[in-house]
Amino acid sequence: MIRLQSLTLIRGTKPLLEGADLALNPGEKVGLIGANGSGKSSLFALLRGELHPDAGDADFPAAWRIAHVAQETPALERSALDYAIDGDTTLRRLESELAEAETAHDGHRIGELHAALHDADAYTVRARAEQLLTGLGFSRVQLEQPVSSFSGGWRMRLNLAQALMCPSDLLLLDEPTNHLDLDAILWLEDWLKRYPGTLIIISHDRDFLDGVVNVIAHIDGRKLKRYGGNYSAFEKQRAINLALSQAAYEKQSRERAHLQSFIDRFKAKATKAKQAQSRMKMLAKMEELAPIHAAAAFSFEFRDPERAPNPLLVLEDVTAGYGDKTVLSDLNLTLQAGQRIGLLGVNGAGKSTLIKTLVGDLPPLSGSVTQGKGLAIGYFAQHQVEMLRHDQSPLWHLAKIAPTVREQELRNFLGGFNFAGDMASASIAPFSGGEKARLALALIVWQCPNLLLLDEPTNHLDLETREALTVALAQFEGTLVLVSHDRHLLRATTEEFLIVADGGLKPFDGDLDDYRDWLFKTKLGKPADPVARMEQSEIREPTAESPRGAADRKEQKRQEAEARQRQSAQRKPIEGRIKRLEELMARLNARKTELETLLADPDIYAEARKPEMMQLHREQAELLQALEQLEGEWLEQQEALEAIA
Repeated sequence: MIRLQSLTLIRGTKPLLEGADLALNPGEKVGLIGANGSGKSSLFALLRGELHPDAGDADFPAAWRIAHVAQETPALERSALDYAIDGDTTLRRLESELAEAETAHDGHRIGELHAALHDADAYTVRARAEQLLTGLGFSRVQLEQPVSSFSGGWRMRLNLAQALMCPSDLLLLDEPTNHLDLDAILWLEDWLKRYPGTLIIISHDRDFLDGVVNVIAHIDGRKLKRYGGNYSAFEKQRAINLALSQAAYEKQSRERAHLQSFIDRFKAKATKAKQAQSRMKMLAKMEELAPIHAAAAFSFEFRDPERAPNPLLVLEDVTAGYGDKTVLSDLNLTLQAGQRIGLLGVNGAGKSTLIKTLVGDLPPLSGSVTQGKGLAIGYFAQHQVEMLRHDQSPLWHLAKIAPTVREQELRNFLGGFNFAGDMASASIAPFSGGEKARLALALIVWQCPNLLLLDEPTNHLDLETREALTVALAQFEGTLVLVSHDRHLLRATTEEFLIVADGGLKPFDGDLDDYRDWLFKTKLGKPADPVARMEQSEIREPTAESPRGAADRKEQKRQEAEARQRQSAQRKPIEGRIKRLEELMARLNARKTELETLLADPDIYAEARKPEMMQLHREQAELLQALEQLEGEWLEQQEALEAIA
């Protein structure tokens, strides 16, 4: 098992962990979470032996084989398949020793090595590596291409494949889903469920954590706390623990105040001196609990679009692609006001090509793209982050699209995205990938789009910012088209799915679980088993569903889709009314505070100001009555919303 005892870890002058304790059992699948900069990657470096504790102990079996994903990929001419197999270092060592034994004509050693290679599954290694790479999104053609021909994101996939190929007792994965599409994430999730060793994952993908881990290790306040269950279970347990801790702190504060009051009143009285001394000892022995300083959750919202044409965008008989290369054909799509679409499809199917055609970055090879009058597109893709000027500040970027707006107004807006004070005017070069992505989102929000086209917006975002984006998109009043590998985001913000497949676009009649089933039946096959040897003869095609069963399932899905649409139509006006009620109550509460301040001034009660005082009291009474009515309606609307859900 892994046992961390009184562990202190310091990087530079910054203490990351102080007296931390944690025990992990063999075979557990652990999600390691914590704020950015809390020490997650440093803890991985400690487990790899690259760092040493500043105090305390970090123990695990010396014989354990550790696998992790390399951060650098040399520009080799080796094929992707051979590079993945290189991850099995034991196998490569045996192959090298066999070549030496054959050169020396050492028959006895050759026999021993062939037996060892058999035990190392050498004769199925190419099939296993092919399944790994195919599951991670590589095509058959790409398997034989040199490593040097791949981009940075694809090289990280190759490094992940190497780590999975390596026989290991402890597997360390740091953000493994960052460079993967949804299909590859689903495949990896299934593979990791079968992994027999101890697994520790750093990830900001809550659905991925929910699907894989059974333990959460949380770094908080330079301590490590273990929670049983997946990420969703951790959230519930932590909320309960915080509430209990706050209640305990408040209770103790009352007890301390009571004891102190008794001591102050009676310590000088001879008849009560003994009791006062006793209470002083009780106060000294009482362990002082710390108040709960829960950081305010980051949040933002999209501004309501000023207007929205209907339809917003129409594609008629469009062929989309690059130059003379056709990627998608016969595209017919009408984007209506208020639609919330999730785009599905395997890697390379053409999702990004479709988004770029919608936004106008790629002109159609044939057919027409018609934009509604007043269309305002908010577009987010990976190159949006790359196109930011790294030598300039967030303030400069915002002023570029709002040159006539006062600087203080721009600073106030940026502060809402956690770019406050000097950070707003500092160069973004040292910013993290997540901070740059947050800036790109802020620039989109400022422009009040009525159509959002988002292509993998969560890459580099931490859990807190992902949740803020999810909430903001769920409340967005415009039209949304989303490509994302984050299933939680897709489930929470979209109402229908379109699938890009076989060079075209069509509705997908189902949910994300149906999409997973479709992927494994048609595209991915069963993921390679990390434990058992996978003979090709063991792979079976999925059993075909009976025509009657397929028809019933299709009808069920159609009815479910109609029910979702009806529910959405019922929810939207209620949600809109709730939002308006909350805005009204906020304004009235602000005025209520102003009135209370005015009426707290003794001068207002002077005889000369009596009419003014009476008017303020009347306004206060009317305002309280109006607030009561609004709050009653708000409760009714909330109940109506819950009834629909």
